[in-house]
Amino acid sequence: MPGLLVVTGPPGAGKSTVAALLGERRDPSALVVGDAFFAFLRRGAVAPWRPEAHAQNRVVLAAAAAATTHLVAGGLHVVYDGVVGPWFLDLVAGVVPDLHYAVLLPPVETCVVRVASRTGHGFTDPGAARRMHREFVTSGVAARHLLTDAAADAVAVAVAIDGRVADGSLRLAGAATR
Repeated sequence: MPGLLVVTGPPGAGKSTVAALLGERRDPSALVVGDAFFAFLRRGAVAPWRPEAHAQNRVVLAAAAAATTHLVAGGLHVVYDGVVGPWFLDLVAGVVPDLHYAVLLPPVETCVVRVASRTGHGFTDPGAARRMHREFVTSGVAARHLLTDAAADAVAVAVAIDGRVADGSLRLAGAATR
């Protein structure tokens, strides 16, 4: 059955690499890059990693969720790559019939090193990366949704996520039923 797999975590967690691999492992599939929706913002936009951007981020993520749910309804297995803390899950829970939630959460220093070594990426703020990592750590995400092995390569993480999707341990309670 088509569904939605949200691959999330703080900046530098490896979301984009793992999500792309997972999108290739599904057929038919779509990869929704959450950052693309922030590119629609123009005047008055607040950098999404700033605390005062919360209301703006809800609007942008609601738009991304709407597009994503249409792709799922169209029969695609959708992988969503973006920062979706549990404080935003209400935007998709109850709408998508099969919702899986994977939080990549390597140690904070791993994330900070990855953020610092990026080239051609719009986000390079180590302080914000630390803050966002702390937000995920303290958010109360159930352990079954967490992937914390920083030593694992992206393929191993994708395989682990597929295993958890198959056994249902990443399925989010409250997802809509058909």
